[in-house]
Amino acid sequence: MKIAITGASGGIGRALVKEAETRGHTVVGIDRVEHPDAAETDRRRFVLAETDDFEALKNAFAGCDAVIHMAAIPSPGRLPDHVVHNNNVVGSYNVLQAAAENGILRVCQASSVNAIGHAFSRQPRYDYLPIDEQHPNYSEDPYSLSKWICEQQADAFVRRYPDMKIASMRFHLVCDNREQAISYYTSYAEPLKHLWAYTRRDAAADACLLSLEANFEGHEAFYVVSPETWSDTPSRELAAEYLPGVSLRDDWTGYQSFFDSSKAERMLGWSHGHVPEGRP
Repeated sequence: MKIAITGASGGIGRALVKEAETRGHTVVGIDRVEHPDAAETDRRRFVLAETDDFEALKNAFAGCDAVIHMAAIPSPGRLPDHVVHNNNVVGSYNVLQAAAENGILRVCQASSVNAIGHAFSRQPRYDYLPIDEQHPNYSEDPYSLSKWICEQQADAFVRRYPDMKIASMRFHLVCDNREQAISYYTSYAEPLKHLWAYTRRDAAADACLLSLEANFEGHEAFYVVSPETWSDTPSRELAAEYLPGVSLRDDWTGYQSFFDSSKAERMLGWSHGHVPEGRP
């Protein structure tokens, strides 16, 4: 398979390029920043382009069988709110339209657990735990809203192009391992706003590649999060302390994540893997 990967020079993008090549795919990497290993081979080439440049994307996608769209501003606060929102929404639309005009039917795009409102909300709202893809949307900040709109755009595209299959991946803090997640989160004064969750980088790349060949129709959103939190405190104890009154599922036990990724496991054949040492 020949796969176009936007954001190829980013953290997930680099992991995707490497893993796609390992699995025998050919890669066209697209980013506004040069890839650290930019040398072309018979299995890959790189294109410098912005996602707001539709014609550049359309040309780069020519001849590809699938697209993985990872390019985005990954959180609010880095740039003015309107820049974060508009960059992500326009970039996602351009990618989907460029794919459609090239006849590309398989697309994977980076969404976020924040698509329903979460870490960047003034006061996160959760109706039940663990959170699954049926949870209502309470997004309010520009980043969360941009990710929600990206998913709505995917719904629109599969209505217009019924043969397209689009997967939206709801990651959370993509990093190398649990230890890195712990180091990152302990610098925050409000751990509640992240629900002690993370996604290992190699597992994120695996989910994206699996989604390109999975058997589903239309557009599907997937939580792609470690099945266990990084915390050494059982999840029900964390919920009782920080989220009293939120409904808890009866089968939610141990250190289970506050996000339910069973849909990705069931439909994509995905597994986060690696249970941390010392866990039951």
